[in-house]
Amino acid sequence: MIHDLPPESRTLGADIRALRKARGLTLAELGETLNRSVGWLSQVERDLSEPSITDLRQMARALDVSVSSLFRSAAPEHELGVIVRAASRRPIGSRSAGLVEELLSPDLTDDFEMVHSTFEAGGKISEPVTRPTQEVGYIVSGRLDLEIGGKIYSLSAGDSFRIRGEPFRWMNPYAAPCVAIWVIAPPVY
Repeated sequence: MIHDLPPESRTLGADIRALRKARGLTLAELGETLNRSVGWLSQVERDLSEPSITDLRQMARALDVSVSSLFRSAAPEHELGVIVRAASRRPIGSRSAGLVEELLSPDLTDDFEMVHSTFEAGGKISEPVTRPTQEVGYIVSGRLDLEIGGKIYSLSAGDSFRIRGEPFRWMNPYAAPCVAIWVIAPPVY
């Protein structure tokens, strides 16, 4: 198959490695946080050792992701790493402040991630977020206000935006949810 990915790029270990690197953590730093050896963590990242549910919970907390984002979908083998079906999207983020996020990328091993974000009516984050990323987004439906670098922009369906490491926050003071496709590089989830 032309688009067949190597098995190591479609694994839990590869996702954990990608998240660790995106957070700027070494094996030793993450191992210390988890109270686990570098050797054990290295084996997990190379899929030579399988973490327990408790280990996954601790990793998710340390990497600031939901536990469910570490679980694979039940996609057919030939689709793994290539196709993400709508019903099989992995939830990511914390669902706080009225934001529901789902991973559209097949896994977390690329130089970017693509996220389906639903901003619930009335939802907002109070404090600006600053990430060492470049982010672009496209408003699929609804309306959303974005504050980027201290300036507020009102966006509607069909509008797009870019954030280059500036502090930003979002608000949906409108009566309907807003759906956006958000691309983030490097991955943060």
